[in-house]
Amino acid sequence: MPPFRAEHIGSLLRPEGLLALRRGFAAGTVSAAELRAGEDAAICDAIAMQERVGLQVITDGEFRRHSYHSYFFAQLGDIKPDYVPGDDGRSSSTTPRRVAQPIARINSRVGWTKSIHGDDFSFVKAHTGRTPKITIPGPCALHFRGGDAAVLASAYKDTDTFWADIVSAFRKELASLAALGCAYVQMDETAFAKFGDPQVQESLAARGDHWSTLIDRYIDITNDVLKGVTTPLVGMHLCRGNRAGQFHSEGGYDVVAERLFNRLGIDVFFLEYDSDRAGDFSPLRHVPKGKRVILGLVSTKTGQMETRDEIRRRVDSATQYVDLDRLGISPQCGFASIDRGNPLSRQAQEDKLALVVEMAREIWGAEPA
Repeated sequence: MPPFRAEHIGSLLRPEGLLALRRGFAAGTVSAAELRAGEDAAICDAIAMQERVGLQVITDGEFRRHSYHSYFFAQLGDIKPDYVPGDDGRSSSTTPRRVAQPIARINSRVGWTKSIHGDDFSFVKAHTGRTPKITIPGPCALHFRGGDAAVLASAYKDTDTFWADIVSAFRKELASLAALGCAYVQMDETAFAKFGDPQVQESLAARGDHWSTLIDRYIDITNDVLKGVTTPLVGMHLCRGNRAGQFHSEGGYDVVAERLFNRLGIDVFFLEYDSDRAGDFSPLRHVPKGKRVILGLVSTKTGQMETRDEIRRRVDSATQYVDLDRLGISPQCGFASIDRGNPLSRQAQEDKLALVVEMAREIWGAEPA
């Protein structure tokens, strides 16, 4: 049962053939049926790769999505959550650098009309005997990217109605997945990892938000979404941005850790820890017994391979604050939050996932029953 000692965050590099089909579909030279067949074949290959390296958790690589956030929120209304003025996320830089945080444009009320990822789950379930994981954005992502101004710009007269719509939509999506037998969902609420960045704090203050107040609000909203949810198991991933290998913020978990780990109704945390931007492990002292932490120790932003000694040393360091039996390891984020993907090869991607599995086996042995 999830979570596993060896995890991965979800997205995988799209094969060039699939990207070509998507370009053809946009140009009108590829039919919807041809695109769907190409997606199906690419996902089957991705499933085979994940099984080959020994992962027990399987995703569809997010191959049906152009952008992790826009795919989800666009199906809840006329919503564009990843608009970046002057930046399409297609930087050719191979060195991680800070880029602008995407801006949300909320042009209609949020409303759930059908399962967004039900078909995605069913397809993966039909093609593997291992545990499928569905990845979704967190319920506070839209607000974080635009604040009250984005909410009230055109679609809403008050934020209370917006939050009620958000909570309702996310509850319905989780219920739809549970009805299909989905046992594992990963929610990405990356705002929590960004609150420790002084530049982020300043930009929030400039729009009238205090970062500490937002932490409490976002915890309350997420808890409202999760109220009464026993299936699927919902874990939360935190990172500092992963747009084509670039990042949006830096700073440790110190300012959020005590409230996040203790007040939030989440039992599994996937934490970015692949660079100095994430700070040290000391905030993990706030993780209460009964909760699990997956350490994101392998970078998806570069093809440079981590060493076994380095990973083992960092796990040992984390055990100063959390018992080993409550830890696991993973890459720090997905490999392709947008379809452009991060600047590394598909072979490097596979090698990194294999390294995660090998190190989990070395440190913990077989997956616990």
